[in-house]
Amino acid sequence: MERRTFDKPDEKRMFEGNGFAELVSIAGRPVSRGTFEPGWRWTTNLGPIAGTPTCQTSHLGYVLSGRMRIMTDAGQTLEFGPGDLLAVEPGHDAEVIGDEACVMVDFGEIGDYAKRG
Repeated sequence: MERRTFDKPDEKRMFEGNGFAELVSIAGRPVSRGTFEPGWRWTTNLGPIAGTPTCQTSHLGYVLSGRMRIMTDAGQTLEFGPGDLLAVEPGHDAEVIGDEACVMVDFGEIGDYAKRG
């Protein structure tokens, strides 16, 4: 049995402006709480860190607050808000909608998300 909290994350990864991700390892897996501030967009704030034209991370998340729009490379677009669960495969862009930060917990393959080389 194990208990962890985001009050004392193992690591905090800053985006290229407009937010950050806090990571906690539990049961040998990373879990992230991302704070995506108003104006955040993946291509602007994480693309330069990842070095890819779109996000190549698989996400399995839960939105705590705020809203985010995710656009896949295949042309699908969905908006997510508080209480929504999401599953997103690699190959997407995303942006915060509105003037409230989007805060999301991510249980996906986020070990290298926003990690600088």
